[in-house]
Amino acid sequence: MTTAPVPTPVLAHVVFQTRRFEAMLDWYHQVFGTHVVHQNPAMAFMTFDDEHHRFALLNLDLVAPGGPANRGAVGLNHIAYTLPSAAALMTLYRRLKQVGVVPVWPVHHGTTLSLYYDDPDGNRIEFQVDAMPPGQAALFMHGPDFAANPVGVAYDPDALLARFEAGASEAELLAFSAGEPAPIPPLRH
Repeated sequence: MTTAPVPTPVLAHVVFQTRRFEAMLDWYHQVFGTHVVHQNPAMAFMTFDDEHHRFALLNLDLVAPGGPANRGAVGLNHIAYTLPSAAALMTLYRRLKQVGVVPVWPVHHGTTLSLYYDDPDGNRIEFQVDAMPPGQAALFMHGPDFAANPVGVAYDPDALLARFEAGASEAELLAFSAGEPAPIPPLRH
């Protein structure tokens, strides 16, 4: 059985969980020359180029589920890969679902339309599509809407797939609707 070629995903960003938030911010600034695109006490998004973020840090003292007694592990939260279009994301979603691989978290971050998957060891992989050009994404991340909800809103990937298969345009598939922050599923490892 042959399958259609899959667009090659491009490495987009890496997110780390830390208990040394300020030291990590400084380290990535010193090593990669990053600047902060958005920061609050719980998280920081940094870049060294025109991408909206290449690294993000999650402050485990504030964001990990279960409170102080269960902060989660320091280290990798997820690795993200960019696909060229919402059509490519929906094609990937359909192909993976057909073989029993389903996302643990479909979320529209405003800047990206994303599907998160856990591999068999619990490593989290994000496949994303840019929902706006890089300059516009950086402005969005500096703005009040992102500050109010830096997580994004949940969406139904089956409903989006149906819209894609019915001929919805790229703009329609990427449209962002404000809403409540999507609950973040805990990491398995």
